[in-house]
Amino acid sequence: MGQKKDLTGSEKSKIVRYLAEGCSSLKIAKLLKRDHRTIKRFIQNSQQGRKKRVEKPRRKITAHELRKVKRAAAKMPLATSLAIFQSCNITGVPKSTRCAILRDMAKVRKAERQPPLNKTHKLKRQDWAKKYLKNDFSKVLWTDEMRVSLDGPDGWARGWIGKGQRAPVPLRRQQGGGGVLVWAGIIKDELVGPFRVEDGVKLNSQSYCQFLEDTFFKQWYRKKSASFKKNMIFMQDNAPSHASKYSTAWLARKGIKEEKLMTWPPCSPDLNPIENLWSIIKCEIYKEGKQYTSLNSVWEAVVAAARNVDGEQIKTLTESMDGRLLSVLAKKGGYIGR
Repeated sequence: MGQKKDLTGSEKSKIVRYLAEGCSSLKIAKLLKRDHRTIKRFIQNSQQGRKKRVEKPRRKITAHELRKVKRAAAKMPLATSLAIFQSCNITGVPKSTRCAILRDMAKVRKAERQPPLNKTHKLKRQDWAKKYLKNDFSKVLWTDEMRVSLDGPDGWARGWIGKGQRAPVPLRRQQGGGGVLVWAGIIKDELVGPFRVEDGVKLNSQSYCQFLEDTFFKQWYRKKSASFKKNMIFMQDNAPSHASKYSTAWLARKGIKEEKLMTWPPCSPDLNPIENLWSIIKCEIYKEGKQYTSLNSVWEAVVAAARNVDGEQIKTLTESMDGRLLSVLAKKGGYIGR
């Protein structure tokens, strides 16, 4: 049996389900008619997580190009390495090389740390992973809210700054300028929304359910077939407005109850693929330290960024769930990264 191309998302899902049923890697290879080495490699990579990057020789750039990069970094504070090199018309340089070159002349902020997980959190995350190991995640609707402000999250903006230079001072506003609360969902390769929560509305149980009625149910869910509604699983996190008795009973009246409403472990944003979608959108709307002058303008930017996210990107996120479950089990409930 010869080796074929990389495993498809469907094949990866089947491997996870077969493993949960106690099948050996050899039996799985026979069932899928794939090379045994291919199956073993997928299982090992899923359990080991991402491998450490191997340092490769830098691609050499000229002294003239280096001066151009240094000037661009000075003129474009908080820009990404790709944006800096593109502004200099320097192409074909991999990210690792760009960053290695910029480290000699600039610096970048560190990402914020995640809060620690206690023993109970880890046990619940492991229980959740075991419960859904056999699940078909193409039928799960992953949902969440995101708040966007006029200036971006505090301390979030990051980018390269030339050594000896000061970071640009952002526009300061009295009372902060407010923000927009956005709700969206992803399922298979489809984006649901985004929908905007009315300004000034605080999401409690009643307002959350009314919001879902006016947006998700009326504008999207009602158009779906009966078979789709029968198989769809609704995922939401444990925010008070989501997990309250009122919201749970209201969703049950809509037919979303028991196995159709996914249970969710505490402190687990890393397990929700829509968090990666929020990162994609925020990177786009706040690139190069961009700020906005009105709530409508930042909302329009969110809508435009969401439209640029294609089905393949969404499919990559939703198909990552099998690997996430294996990783959280391998790490005994610890964070898996996103």
